[in-house]
Amino acid sequence: MITFRDTAAGIAPQQLAGFFVGWQRPPTPETHLRLLDASDRVVVAFDDESSRVVGFATALTDGILAAYISFIEVLPSYQRQGIGRELVRQLLQTLDGLYMVDTITDSELTPFYREHGLLPGTGMMLRRYQSQSGLS
Repeated sequence: MITFRDTAAGIAPQQLAGFFVGWQRPPTPETHLRLLDASDRVVVAFDDESSRVVGFATALTDGILAAYISFIEVLPSYQRQGIGRELVRQLLQTLDGLYMVDTITDSELTPFYREHGLLPGTGMMLRRYQSQSGLS
């Protein structure tokens, strides 16, 4: 059974293996845990049978007007089961009432975000791939 929590409390690094698929320099599970702890809002999906984290969503916010959804990830073997949709639904619920909630995503994911009321927009980004692991 998959359950959802709005905290990273009690998560151990070994429960975070397998995320950031395709990244050249993925964060270690220890860095991933730091990312969850440092986020203003977090929703974590657990597989209760294996006691492992199978998905997570994070947002940064000023808590007044704006928020940025920084990560939504589901382990590949758990995708296409509605976990990502529930992560987004719960994350947006924690951000309810804010004027703007933004994210940057790959174009093929636009329909997924549209399902949740997000609209396409124009954005700018800077990527420092040498810092991708969070260690530099």
